[in-house]
Amino acid sequence: VQLQASGGGLVQAGGFLRLSCAALGRASTLFTMGWFRQAPGKDLELVAQITLSSNTTYYADSVKGRFTFSRDNAKNSVDLQMNSLKPDDTALYYCGARLSGGKYEFWGQGTQVTVSS
Repeated sequence: VQLQASGGGLVQAGGFLRLSCAALGRASTLFTMGWFRQAPGKDLELVAQITLSSNTTYYADSVKGRFTFSRDNAKNSVDLQMNSLKPDDTALYYCGARLSGGKYEFWGQGTQVTVSS
């Protein structure tokens, strides 16, 4: 499985961005897809994830109510709509996927999100 991430960019506080993660290869074997982020000097943080079989979603408290998943089954992709962005959302965002409930095994390239105040 390969993951292709796109989206991100520079936006002012209060603005919005959309991240997309497309799974190539044996996408049907995936159990969960998620977005992580890492700000300078900070640990990698799980931002949101979706269980593909049930559409069950998880959002970190810091983004709940502002970020939302959507799916495009035809493209095997999941999008993360990020609204009401804050400077604290500035980070390098990574798309990840896993085959079970264990560790994330597949990673896309990072995409930068920068929110100016």
